[in-house]
Amino acid sequence: MWDWAIWAALGVGAVMGIAALGLLVLRALAAWRDFRDTRGAVLGGLDEFTSKAEAVADRLAVGADTVEVQESLRRLRLSLARLAVLRAALDEVNETVGLAMAVVPRK
Repeated sequence: MWDWAIWAALGVGAVMGIAALGLLVLRALAAWRDFRDTRGAVLGGLDEFTSKAEAVADRLAVGADTVEVQESLRRLRLSLARLAVLRAALDEVNETVGLAMAVVPRK
């Protein structure tokens, strides 16, 4: 007697499940694109920051006459060295992940 209602509910549930799966795929692709774009922007900004910080360190080295400036310059050079190590590690990860990214669909 109520067979039609059960089949209708199953049909609606199946359609909703397929729609939810499609939405999940679309959102996952959008998230991947945002991650890829953000990663590029961060790396570009990091390169710019590094070059500016090195320029400041060079200018400070020329006119460094006080102990405070020398100490600041030492800390800046130490931070730049740490940044270089982190950049090398990030580049290594990008090379490794780059192989996997070759199979990811692009827009």
